[in-house]
Amino acid sequence: MDNKLSGESTDLTKRNLERLKELFPEVLTDGDKIDFDQLKTVLGEAVEDKSERYQFTWHGKKQTILGAQKPSKGTLRPDPEKSKGFDSTENLYIEGDNLEVLKLLQKSYNGKIKMIYIDPPYNTGKDFVYKDNFRDGVQNYLEQTRQIDAEGNRLTTNTESNGRFHTDWLNMMYARLKLARNVLTDDGVIFISIDDSEQEKLKMICNEIFGEGNFIAQIIWERSFAPINLKKHFSESHDFILCYAKDRNQLICNGLPQTEELLARYKNPDHDPRGPWQSDNFSVGPAIEEKRYEITTPGGRKIYPPDGRCWLLTKERYQEFLADNRIWFGEDGNNVPRVKRFLSEVKSTVTPMTIWKHEEVGHSQSASQALKKLFNEKSYFTYPKPVDLIKRLLMLYTNSDSIVLDFFSGSATTAHAVMQLNAEDGGNRKFIMVQLPELLDEKSEAYKDGYRTICDIGEERIRRAGEKIKQESAGIDPESLDIGFKVLRLSSSNIREWNTDFENIEDELDLFESPFMDERSELDIVYEIMLKHGLELTYPIEVFEVNGKNVYDIAFGNLFICLSDHIDTRVAQSIIDKRNEYGIETSSVVLSDAGFGGNDSEKLNCMELLKDAGYPEDNLLTI
Repeated sequence: MDNKLSGESTDLTKRNLERLKELFPEVLTDGDKIDFDQLKTVLGEAVEDKSERYQFTWHGKKQTILGAQKPSKGTLRPDPEKSKGFDSTENLYIEGDNLEVLKLLQKSYNGKIKMIYIDPPYNTGKDFVYKDNFRDGVQNYLEQTRQIDAEGNRLTTNTESNGRFHTDWLNMMYARLKLARNVLTDDGVIFISIDDSEQEKLKMICNEIFGEGNFIAQIIWERSFAPINLKKHFSESHDFILCYAKDRNQLICNGLPQTEELLARYKNPDHDPRGPWQSDNFSVGPAIEEKRYEITTPGGRKIYPPDGRCWLLTKERYQEFLADNRIWFGEDGNNVPRVKRFLSEVKSTVTPMTIWKHEEVGHSQSASQALKKLFNEKSYFTYPKPVDLIKRLLMLYTNSDSIVLDFFSGSATTAHAVMQLNAEDGGNRKFIMVQLPELLDEKSEAYKDGYRTICDIGEERIRRAGEKIKQESAGIDPESLDIGFKVLRLSSSNIREWNTDFENIEDELDLFESPFMDERSELDIVYEIMLKHGLELTYPIEVFEVNGKNVYDIAFGNLFICLSDHIDTRVAQSIIDKRNEYGIETSSVVLSDAGFGGNDSEKLNCMELLKDAGYPEDNLLTI
């Protein structure tokens, strides 16, 4: 037995082949080769086999799809010093290229994210667009964070003079949305902010990735309310927020709470024991003959429905409503009849409209002012989104324990909104923020104040917002609020990659005295193993010692890791004892291969001891 831990993220192509094999085993031949003729036969008329068909394509689309499915060789390294409440928080802030990060999250968070909100570059000609390199994504990311390309040239914004202005943006978005869909729960939803620059193209790629049938709405948000008179034709005052479900049939909208204004409309002038009510029109159109009849008011007035209309109910049902005191003729009993709608019987929430006014959810200027106030009147971000805007999205589609992802985190408004809503309704929503650590301009106010990257500002915003929310929270135990976050940084793998350069074989063998990269901590390696095992990165990690050797206990015995030197059967027995304390049948064990110091006999004894204790061979790995 020698199960080696893979140094790559989930292979999406392999996973897709496995799913296809489960559905149609007859279409695979010669191992993992697909017989497309056989697949067409199985699918019958569902296959489009004509050269002329409707499709949306552009240069590089195929490479983008293949690149998105290519496994990442990177990892996420924990940074306890930059974190807040590292050991207890269930929130994540990840510094890195979101394409590589999404690849790395595929296994740990597949089908676990209830809501995604992103505010990507709008492609206005001034936006920094990610230049993806599918050959080595992590190296590409490291180059981008220095703001230079592989040849040392400075990276520039995606200007309109670029011959592939729209193409570059589409390739960037398509790959990321393709991966984002995988991490959504079956009843999950994604919201994407955009303006007119790429709105129609974004909708087309979303229709392709999520399916036209899963389009929910295109919200119009009034981001400004004062006209800009310098504009030649129109002064744009809105942005769009596209909304798609992973599966529309499973998506549930929570609705919005009734406003004080709406509740104030319910009164009880006749002291009805059923409580407050408001009256509604009793006539409807068009006219139906059986619902056109004479009604005599308590005051003796005889009334017919207006021309072209009829009463809401048949005569028989009207008599039932009348007997049940559900018809209102006004205080003097002589008005046109109206039906009583009781507050206790109506929906407790309101279905949202698709136009969101700035009075309801804020606007760009109010968001800028609020963020400026949080940073002691320092202005670090232009045009951040209002907290109330994101909070409304959260209210509509998240549950109290949902995980929320934003992989274009920017100023971290989404994290702020999650903490704010938790403080208001007692929820325990968790956030995952992902942001490329773009270097700040040395002339900027933020740089002069000691910040070096956008991530530095975003993390500080979460710290300040969390403390402010905690101080202002009412009716909820402040200690129950999770206002912390665990910082992780995208990096190359902690595990050395074997280089089959036989001219330097002696140097390679010297390097492989340890399989781990230099200057990497045990905690770095533990987090990489968690990723490869598909464990959430906020699961608790405990450490216990066995004769001076650290054994990491992840998620209450779900996974045990020992990376120390001189591993022996005492380590294996301690792992078995700890598992038995938890009362679980089995778990997984990862041991450092170098930790046995070449003692194959001791390694075999450890593995046999674990197998005798009920560990399946597939659950025992070395690294």
